[in-house]
Amino acid sequence: MKDAYAKALALRQAATDAGALLIVNDRCDLAMAVNADGVHLGQDDLPIVYARQLLGPEKIIGLSTHNAAQVSEAVAAQPDYLGFGPIFGTSTKTDHDPVVGLEGLRAARALTRLPMFAIGGITAESVAEIMAAGADGVAVISAILKAADLDAAIRTFQQQWPTPDLQAP
Repeated sequence: MKDAYAKALALRQAATDAGALLIVNDRCDLAMAVNADGVHLGQDDLPIVYARQLLGPEKIIGLSTHNAAQVSEAVAAQPDYLGFGPIFGTSTKTDHDPVVGLEGLRAARALTRLPMFAIGGITAESVAEIMAAGADGVAVISAILKAADLDAAIRTFQQQWPTPDLQAP
């Protein structure tokens, strides 16, 4: 626990120095402890209503969704944005939900106007088709962290679209 706090605190400082937002995955307690800009919750994490009570109205709360039913439920819960996928197969999580593909993304997009970020198996080469299918952005792990040149991989993704202006509500 203390190690996670120390790492999150370092990330908080790095995000501040870079003028970036810090969104903590799954952990409202850790987000609160380091004054993160928000938290991203999974389907089995704290319900949004309680996360909002803890974090307050000014913090960003995102929610991972994997099918149309979860998107519809999420809209009622009022997160600030949705993660949706996996769009493609991914090696990052071995126990991921079924792949939804671009058609699943299009169907999910039709259910909400909330900002939606595609997750799962995203490569720089797939960004254009993902955005055309309705995503507002992408969440990437392997395509960056497993790249031989980390900086080049990040730049390649950044060149795909202008940086979105996400602000805490």
